[in-house]
Amino acid sequence: MLVAGFPADAFGTNCYVVATAPGEQCVVVDPGIGVLDRLDAVLAEHRLHPAAVLLTHGHLDHTFSVAPVCGARGIPAYVHPDDRELLADPAKGLSADLAQLFGGRLPYTEPDDVAELTDGATLALAGLEITVDHAPGHTGGSVLFRMPGAGSPWEAEQICLSGDVLFAGSIGRTDLPGGSMPRMLSSLREKVLPLADDTVVLPGHGPATTIGRERATNPYLVEVAGTARPAAPTRGL
Repeated sequence: MLVAGFPADAFGTNCYVVATAPGEQCVVVDPGIGVLDRLDAVLAEHRLHPAAVLLTHGHLDHTFSVAPVCGARGIPAYVHPDDRELLADPAKGLSADLAQLFGGRLPYTEPDDVAELTDGATLALAGLEITVDHAPGHTGGSVLFRMPGAGSPWEAEQICLSGDVLFAGSIGRTDLPGGSMPRMLSSLREKVLPLADDTVVLPGHGPATTIGRERATNPYLVEVAGTARPAAPTRGL
């Protein structure tokens, strides 16, 4: 199994490429701002051919390059229906100050072929079996992507691409349009905590971690387990 990740030029958003092996088809996860050259280099290095783009949610820092990546190859983009409108109008997911910052500076195009993600579905793409978990809180349509990790660099039982639901030591902010701390805590309780401790987490920002490490040290998971309330999260767009 091949997993390659690198941060985008803006906001440090992690873009991932996942394939069964070099020379095969792959999926691209969360192509953000300024990733096209680096993504092309990764694809060329490993002789990979994208079959689809998967979006953990609809924020602009995770979706900005989705149209050129999909359009150049005639492939679909997958997003949860609760974030579908953000692909047409990313400003709906921004605070007033962020909307002003982006206003008119970053031309954005909606992808032509958009497929919807369903909670609990298993996608068969590029030889991979990818399970979708709807985990709202950061946005209404945030999801986790889980897949078997055997043969990965971590030799893990399972890999979880967590988007901005879970980071090493923190979680995604819930104060933007569509965000909700109660829904986030419910997602952590119902979708994250049941995962096995050795599950490798590849987050939308920052370094990789494991569920076991986060269960023991992440203040938000500790809160879900019933202890003190941490400060409000600030990471993510």
